[in-house]
Amino acid sequence: MHHDDIDNSVILCHACDLAVRRRALPSGVRALCPRCHTALYDTPFCSINGMLALCLSAVALFLPANLFPVLELHFLGSVRTATVFQGAMAVMDLGYWVVGIAVLVAAVIGPGLLLLSIMSQILLVKMGLNPGWQRDLYKWLLRRHGLFSQITMLEIYVISFLVSAFQLSDFSDIYFGVGTFSFTMLFLVTLFLQREYNIEHMWSRLND
Repeated sequence: MHHDDIDNSVILCHACDLAVRRRALPSGVRALCPRCHTALYDTPFCSINGMLALCLSAVALFLPANLFPVLELHFLGSVRTATVFQGAMAVMDLGYWVVGIAVLVAAVIGPGLLLLSIMSQILLVKMGLNPGWQRDLYKWLLRRHGLFSQITMLEIYVISFLVSAFQLSDFSDIYFGVGTFSFTMLFLVTLFLQREYNIEHMWSRLND
């Protein structure tokens, strides 16, 4: 059964089973059961406009994070730089196709799809979710949000290049540049965006 087949406007209290009609709440406000005062639901502290600001910040960081080198190595007079994409390609060239594809998906494709999905959802909400293609696209994006979140693993790549830098520091000079800063900030902004994003709250927008 899909979410759009369920009446999301009525919920049951977990404590006393009272049926309560869900209403739109201001950001950061919690609804309580009128009978037993148990917490029923709340809205994310971050508003739609707040999530849009986070999303735009992440999109602005996405390109420099992937275009500029995340590591710059100076060894015996030679300089080597590596972007996220080049790192994935180098792993593939060594014959580790599965690992290379996993890095590419988790660090580049996954985050890009996640940001594109959330931004599209926010824009559709701001447009009013009119019946037709807008609501259909919105539902399609919501149903696939879990997949986009699961394949986005920026933290693994951040940890991996920090570990690599620590291990290589004894043999060469390591420099961090714009790419490193952008990728780290992209990870942090995406982390906050996912923390503020609430799938049930986004589904409830169909009933507002």
